Amino acid sequence: MSIAENIQKIRAQIDQTAANCGKNPQNVALMAVSKFHPVEEIEQAVLAGQKLFGENRVQEACEKFPQLLEKYSDIELHMIGHLQRNKVKDIVKIASCIHSVDSVELIKEIEKQTAKIDKKMRIFLEIHTGEDTKSGFTSESDVEAAVEFAKDCPHIEICGLMTMAPLTEDEEIIKNSFLQVAALAQKLNQKYAGFANCSFSQLSMGMSGDFAYAIEAGSTVVRVGTAIFGERNYNK
Repeated sequence: MSIAENIQKIRAQIDQTAANCGKNPQNVALMAVSKFHPVEEIEQAVLAGQKLFGENRVQEACEKFPQLLEKYSDIELHMIGHLQRNKVKDIVKIASCIHSVDSVELIKEIEKQTAKIDKKMRIFLEIHTGEDTKSGFTSESDVEAAVEFAKDCPHIEICGLMTMAPLTEDEEIIKNSFLQVAALAQKLNQKYAGFANCSFSQLSMGMSGDFAYAIEAGSTVVRVGTAIFGERNYNK
């Protein structure tokens, strides 16, 4: 199938899953993860109506997206991969949101670099729920320490939590991963309800193979790459 057909199919699956569990399909955004896919394929997705894109690597994002963002003013780029502090100054110029914030030190650098260009940056705090290859906060106290710092940063807006479920075929482990993050978000929403730049209403959870479980748990952003663009060319 074409990229346009893939997007239509995934969107229909998202809508059906949301409807089946009593959620509003319009509250679940589809992010097209374009890592290792060329500008030409991203443009096919844009022309099919896709507006939200995610990239894992800063260098690749900076090579592909400046021209796309200039050509298509209504698309949006989010940074979803592990972000090194020395790359923050580059990604904040083109991204509108960073999903992989995993330390107070990274928040400090994001605030520093966005202040330089007077730009507001939305962030998700990444929660580690068992996937060995991924980063993320591992304790509730560390998450709260990050929130306490970020709430006083004028150029940062916390919009939610992000996680990647463990790579396993055990459905219960995957479901529990998402439910754990959803429960934490609810708790944080109550604690920080009075702060204008702290909201935990958004949950970035679920990928091509597990987004149905994520939506059932309350995900509002699902990150889908292979099911839209096909297998990646890792030689690029």
